[in-house]
Amino acid sequence: MSHKPFTPPTTAYVEHVAIRVRDIHWHIRFFYEVLGMDVREIDGPTDDPRQYWTLGGLQLMATPGFEAPPSNDAGWLAHLGVMVDDLEAALAAAEPWGVKALPQGRNWLQLPDGLAVELIQAAPGSVAQALAVKPRG
Repeated sequence: MSHKPFTPPTTAYVEHVAIRVRDIHWHIRFFYEVLGMDVREIDGPTDDPRQYWTLGGLQLMATPGFEAPPSNDAGWLAHLGVMVDDLEAALAAAEPWGVKALPQGRNWLQLPDGLAVELIQAAPGSVAQALAVKPRG
């Protein structure tokens, strides 16, 4: 594939991904207790948020009647790739949550609403560097 000389007008990165979930409280606890993704912002009451943003790039949207199609359906988000400081610790922390392992490997987990999460071992210090970025400010 050949590219003509081009200078893009700007550069960009994905700051967050918005995900509809049936049980926002379960997902908030899972992403915090398993992966340490703390709150960045809440829309609605703290005890019953409509939306919840994490440090680390997730926006959880409370959608109680949501039914996701199977994860292999072309219309569904394929998976989230999540960098972790300690893969073994994250896998051990996820085990009691009843998430299902996927055929791709033991680091691939399927959450109750159908979302697949690939946990990836990060280089030492790189997660802290990424979290140090101040996205809005």
